[in-house]
Amino acid sequence: MHIAIYGIKGQRYSAVKDILRYKGFIGSIGISIEDDCLHGKLLFINDLVTYEAQTPNQLQAEFESAVEDYLATCKKLGRPPDKPFKGTFNIRVGPELHQKLAKHAAFKHASINDIVKQALIESLGKPESPSAG
Repeated sequence: MHIAIYGIKGQRYSAVKDILRYKGFIGSIGISIEDDCLHGKLLFINDLVTYEAQTPNQLQAEFESAVEDYLATCKKLGRPPDKPFKGTFNIRVGPELHQKLAKHAAFKHASINDIVKQALIESLGKPESPSAG
């Protein structure tokens, strides 16, 4: 299932039900009626890496090939590939919740980061191993 959402100045955003995974990278799945093909791109990296195919199985193969090509190109250029996630993010919670969180962390003799991390683990489950995908 592919849903296209258009934002300011016609910029296209995608929400997909299914994603592709390989070597820690995540890829989108899209359908182009106009071009009669499936397509996608590596998500959550700064570089633009795309792939396309005619069937879902071919799309998975093209996605994996695109990841391998991206890794090889980065190695050839002597620079590390973008990581899909670096493990840090900012979150806006408002002053009242921030204060409540800080007090709770102090009471538990923990950092705010530790409390938020534990809440995420409880909500989402333990992270997958880095080699998953």
